[in-house]
Amino acid sequence: MPDVRQVNFTDEQEGMRIDSALALCMPELSRTYIRELIDEGLVVVGKKPVKASRRVASGECALITVPDVKEAGIEAQEMDLSILYEDEDVLIVDKPKGLTVHPAPGHENGTLVNGVLAHCGENLSGINGVLRPGIVHRIDKDTSGALIICKNDAAHRNIAEQLKEHSITRRYRGVVIGNLPKDDGTIEGNIGRNPYDRKKMTIVKDGGKSAVTHYHVLERFPGYTYCEFSLETGRTHQIRVHMASIGHPLVGDTVYGPSRCAFRIEGQALHAMVIGFIHPRTGEYMSFTAPLPEYFTDLLQKLRMR
Repeated sequence: MPDVRQVNFTDEQEGMRIDSALALCMPELSRTYIRELIDEGLVVVGKKPVKASRRVASGECALITVPDVKEAGIEAQEMDLSILYEDEDVLIVDKPKGLTVHPAPGHENGTLVNGVLAHCGENLSGINGVLRPGIVHRIDKDTSGALIICKNDAAHRNIAEQLKEHSITRRYRGVVIGNLPKDDGTIEGNIGRNPYDRKKMTIVKDGGKSAVTHYHVLERFPGYTYCEFSLETGRTHQIRVHMASIGHPLVGDTVYGPSRCAFRIEGQALHAMVIGFIHPRTGEYMSFTAPLPEYFTDLLQKLRMR
């Protein structure tokens, strides 16, 4: 059944647009979704539907009809998820290498989202009226490691805001080709679509999005370097693009590095090891570590034996 909610406006909302006032009073709903409800005539004041631009007065009462959440059209599939942490708001998973995060044309099944839908059941966010697992950030198919999934709208918006403010801790481990000249360094460069290959990203002089990657050398081998990467931003393929731009692509990255890999691994040797954030409900800082996967520890062992 549709959910009918009542909001009584106070002096605090006096004179505000009704869409803004409702967003303030109902933080679990996005302003975009509230506007959709208004456009559909589902927000009523004094028995009359209102427009989003209407100004509210203290003492007025609004009735908001929130329709049942729609299914996202994605199939739930049982999957053996590696769970690092779970509560009523967030789910932290250790995504394995080779697993795609979100369904895409031609790849609708067997993704992390399919598995999360099966695991969470009805305990999912309903952002903008659509039932979906709260995927607020992604890691590449062939990158392993820690990923945050939000289980309700409030958590989704809170984590999304932390990502926007670049306040979430994200530390990766990776092996690059060649020996970096310094033990510590920072790479800055806007990242955008490669104009010659739309499937690839590149550093661009004009446009794109700002990106900052810090690296720290953990161990050196003949012809290779084991590093930790800290991100200030989270752009698509950021570490891969930045490291390739200074002549040190990730081992196994046949997109931004050599077309052949000297080791038997599928895709880049990159692991999202640490994720840290302010919990959306408690306000406490939490940090989780995804242990290095077997393919990664095997690679390090081979490099140490060279």
